[in-house]
Amino acid sequence: MPKGIAASPGITIGRVYILEKENFCILEYKIKKEEVENEIERFKEAVREAKEQLQEIEKKAREKIGIKESYIFRAHLSILEDPLLIKGTLNRIRRQKLNAEASLRNTLRDFPTRFASAQTGLIKERFRDVEDIGGRILANLVNRPTFTLSHLEENIIIVAHDLAPSDTISMQKEKILGFATDIGGRTSHTAIIARSLEIPAVVGLRDITKRTKPGSTVILDGNTGRVIINPTAKQIERYQEEQKKFFSYKKRLETAKDLPAQTMDGREVELAVNIAGPEEIDIALENGAEGVGLYRTEYLYMNRTTLPTEEEQLKAYKVVAQKANPYTVIIRTLDLGGDKFISHFPVPQEINPFMGWRAIRLCLEKVDIFKVQLRAILRASHFGKVKVMYPMISGVEEVRKANKILLEVKKELKEKKIPFAEDIDVGAMIEIPSAAITADLIAKEVDFFSLGTNDLIQYTLAVDRVNEKVAYLYQPTHPTILRLIDNIVKFAHRQNIWVGACGEMSSDPLFVLILLGLGVDEFSVSPSSLLEIKKIIRGIRWDETEEIVSKLLKLSTSSQTRRFAQRRLSKKIKKILEEE
Repeated sequence: MPKGIAASPGITIGRVYILEKENFCILEYKIKKEEVENEIERFKEAVREAKEQLQEIEKKAREKIGIKESYIFRAHLSILEDPLLIKGTLNRIRRQKLNAEASLRNTLRDFPTRFASAQTGLIKERFRDVEDIGGRILANLVNRPTFTLSHLEENIIIVAHDLAPSDTISMQKEKILGFATDIGGRTSHTAIIARSLEIPAVVGLRDITKRTKPGSTVILDGNTGRVIINPTAKQIERYQEEQKKFFSYKKRLETAKDLPAQTMDGREVELAVNIAGPEEIDIALENGAEGVGLYRTEYLYMNRTTLPTEEEQLKAYKVVAQKANPYTVIIRTLDLGGDKFISHFPVPQEINPFMGWRAIRLCLEKVDIFKVQLRAILRASHFGKVKVMYPMISGVEEVRKANKILLEVKKELKEKKIPFAEDIDVGAMIEIPSAAITADLIAKEVDFFSLGTNDLIQYTLAVDRVNEKVAYLYQPTHPTILRLIDNIVKFAHRQNIWVGACGEMSSDPLFVLILLGLGVDEFSVSPSSLLEIKKIIRGIRWDETEEIVSKLLKLSTSSQTRRFAQRRLSKKIKKILEEE
């Protein structure tokens, strides 16, 4: 029974379709000096075709899976501007007098050595992306139709060495029962898109393509990461029962949709969602979201060749504010930098971009861009309950500078008699240790905090969470993290401001109960996690979580806190989720 990584939940049983992409037979030949420019033009035309194809795929992705996940395809478009790939190929054509197909193939062959020492998941994904885009350009050069899975005639389970994002987005969702791949992890593109499409997936199976045959039957368990090849009748019967239980579990979650996120002893918290654009608000509200706890505005900037205008931003924010009303929408100001770049904006190359010129630092320097966004946010506040939040705050000075600019924008709107909510709340994301330690000072300058737990853990523990060598050190229950959050919440409550959480901790049942016990007032989660988190909150007493957390805070090591939390909470979570 092959065991891999559970990448997307669900159980499915079906026939195997082994995905084997065609390898092109590339002829290598010398070209004459006078043929060089023609060969260069052939290559450039193939790149232009690839760009048009990817733009069309990105458009489909936005419709199918939303703006945030469709950014994967924006990253693919950026590869078409990668100097190693494009200039490297052009240089081969010019210097070696080789035909375009051979020049591109040889350039692609160089990439494994360039990435040989890379161990992080992000770099490995980037290499696979380059291979995928290179194959697309090659297909255009040799006039082969681009591979597609859009015309399947029966329901099947896809088995492949790997799946490119373009493969998954072109599939007929109703025909795909599940994915099983040799390589990949929970953060791989296959996993992200499978979860967005709600298709069960198991990745990292190593040799599943060799162990299965086309047309054979498999059971794919996306909850545990298991795949059973040629199952017995008894195994099929057992997993059909597991399927029914899973569907029943999903239905049970739906019963909590219209109920408040309130503990058994009356502690009520807000349960909102993270979104990246107006396209995602409807499904979030349908799932019972109490507003938007994090509107990631940077995606408005990423899917275009120019900066968005004030009117374009207003339109997007206004739609969300109106639809979410009477609930609150928290709009985070531009958080570019780190792993989020746009080609038309001059963000410099940095050795460590995650701790460089990004987020509020960029906005405070590019005040003209910041003001455009603040005007759009303020104008949207006239149409609903809107709040503004600054990312990556490191101290009081940054909050004061940002608030000063906000006051200037308010004054400008008043002079033009443009309506907005003058008493709009302002919040700070607490995701840097300096902000966490001085939270008592920052709390006097804002109306609320939001814990960006992903970066707070990463920066506090000095751990690159996508580096496989040190990922084990990324511990949300590390005593330092628990103490930091405890202090942040206490500082905030002393100033009568509330604290939310919008990182990955807020979507994990175990960590949600810990945060609840620490006194967090609001949770902003992924739409797919919302109902599960609500049911868990409704199934426990707040004073019980407080008692567990008080003991956690006295423990000395990560292993102790993790074991204690799992021992006290894991069985309880399972029981809550199984209850009718």
